Amino acid sequence: MHVIRGLHNLTASHRGCVATIGNFDGVHRGHQAILQQCREHAARLNVPLTVVVFEPQPREFFAGDQAPPRLTRLREKVRLLRDHGAEQVLCLPFNDALRSLTGREFIDQVLIDGLGVKHLVVGDDFRFGCDRRGDFSLLEAVGRTHGFGVEHTRTFKVDDERVSSTRVRTLLASGNFEVAARLLGRPYSLHGRVVRDQQLGRTIGVPTANLPLLPQPLTLRGVFAVVAELANGERHPAVANVGFRPTVGSKRPTLEV
Repeated sequence: MHVIRGLHNLTASHRGCVATIGNFDGVHRGHQAILQQCREHAARLNVPLTVVVFEPQPREFFAGDQAPPRLTRLREKVRLLRDHGAEQVLCLPFNDALRSLTGREFIDQVLIDGLGVKHLVVGDDFRFGCDRRGDFSLLEAVGRTHGFGVEHTRTFKVDDERVSSTRVRTLLASGNFEVAARLLGRPYSLHGRVVRDQQLGRTIGVPTANLPLLPQPLTLRGVFAVVAELANGERHPAVANVGFRPTVGSKRPTLEV
């Protein structure tokens, strides 16, 4: 797996690929359907599968703290993309320079000059370029001229409703983990590294493991009954708190078990 940060880090070895573009927040089953199509074309053309993502995500750039919380941070997203067949991830910084590109400029700079795309697969709602004016018909027209194929995926539905990152967030916020897992294709998870803290729990006989989370809006908040599994396979009933810890003066979200 190669993670390329910015167009300036692309080399000749990264060119010639099947590509797809999007936020891929959560890498849910709709995203997985796109990746499956990409894998099939990559195998047919004998080229790598490249996923183009943005950091920050466009809505975070425009809305700041009012943007929807992420389902997956970048490191976890890359891992999930790799698990579903991506061989290269091109992470583009979403900034004023990128947002000001017209649809045609985006195609020229990213897909043609940057990646040398052989085939492109996008979601059925994909828009791009300044003011989201670029669309599928523009991609098709440029593809015919420059010799790369373009196709979009059909809407992926579960229970007759479109699978989307927004729907997964709503389900998690309401505590409907079972349906959220069906949309994701796996149970929802949070990842972090256990850090040594003030160890106040030990003083009252309740030791805790603290995993600081990124200082971003939380998809999930609350107190949950859980089973804690240790590295040696031991399992213990436990309580998990996802949120902030005002009693110890913490302003950073934490997963505390």
